[in-house]
Amino acid sequence: MRTLYLSQQGCWVTLKQELLQVLSGRQELYTVPLPSLDQVLIFGHAQMTTQAIHACLHRNIPIAYLSRMGYCYGRIMPLARGYRRLAQRQQALPEPWRLQTAQQIVRAKLLNSRVLLMRQLRETPTESGALAVQSLGYLAAQALQAQSREQLRGIEGAGAAMYFPELGNCLRQQGFVLLTRTRRPPTNPANALLSFGYSVLWNHLFNLIELQDLHPYEGCFHESSTKHAALVSDLLEEFRAPIIDSLMLGLVNRRILDPEADFYYEKGGCFLNESGRKKFLQSFVTRMSAKINTSDGTQPFWDVLTQQVRQYKQCVINPEQVYQPYQIR
Repeated sequence: MRTLYLSQQGCWVTLKQELLQVLSGRQELYTVPLPSLDQVLIFGHAQMTTQAIHACLHRNIPIAYLSRMGYCYGRIMPLARGYRRLAQRQQALPEPWRLQTAQQIVRAKLLNSRVLLMRQLRETPTESGALAVQSLGYLAAQALQAQSREQLRGIEGAGAAMYFPELGNCLRQQGFVLLTRTRRPPTNPANALLSFGYSVLWNHLFNLIELQDLHPYEGCFHESSTKHAALVSDLLEEFRAPIIDSLMLGLVNRRILDPEADFYYEKGGCFLNESGRKKFLQSFVTRMSAKINTSDGTQPFWDVLTQQVRQYKQCVINPEQVYQPYQIR
C-alpha cells in the first residue's frame, strides 16, 4: 500500500500535473505520482491545496487528518467510497456470530502477545516471564468460553494487565519504561510509540475495510457508535503484537530512537516529535514491506492485512464461515 505521510510541520502539498508536490516554503521536498497512491495521512500542521484534494478525490484516494500523536480527527473520501453495500448484511449479523468472531479475535490477540513475549524471553529471561506466558495461554483458552462480549472484554483486559508490564521488561535502553499502558495521553516514550503506531495501523485498516465495501462502524467486539469505527478496532487487535509491539521493541532495543531527542512532553503527555515520527514511519514502511512466512507462502504484511479484511468480508457474506484471525507462530 503506497501511502503519503505528511509529518513535517508546516509543509504543504500542491498539484503538479500527475504529481503531488510536497513543499516547505518555496522549496520542493519531494513529489509523489498520483497513480501509485492509495491514501494520504496528514499529521498535525500540514496543508493541501484545493486542487490537490480534488485530484485525490477524483482518483479515489482518501485523505486522513491526524494529530501529531496519530489520533484521527476525520477523513475526506469521494462519495463513491462512502457507499457501503454490505452495511445491511453487517447490521443483520446475529449476536451468536458476533460473539464467536469476537472470541476468535481476542484469542488470537492474546496468543500473538504470548508468542512475542516467548521470543523475547528466549534472549533475555525474566523472573515474571514464565508466569505471564502461562497466564496469556490460559486467558486465550478462556476467551473461547466467554458467554458475552462484556465478559470477553474482561478477559482481554486481564491479558493486557499481564502483558504490558512484561513487554516493558523486554526494553533494553535506558529512558524507555513500560509499567502499564497509558493512552490519552501516553505518559512516556514507550507508550507514545505504541499509541502512534496503533493509530497509523488503524488508518491503514480503515482504508482496506472501505475498499472492500464493508461498514467500518459495524464491529463485533468493540462497541459501535457514530464516533468509533468499531470494525477497524476489531481487526486491529490481531496485528498489535506482531506489527506495532514488535516494531516498538526493535526501535528501542536497536537504539534507533532516542528517549530525549525524539520525544517531547506537553500537557501531561509524551509524544513523538518530528524526528521521532520520521524514524518511526520509515521503519513502519520497511516492516510492512518485508516478506514474512505465512500459510499462503511468503508475502509482505501489506498483503496479510488485505487478506484478513477480505476473509472477514467473506464471513459477512456467508456467516456459516468462522473468521480465522492472523496468528504468529
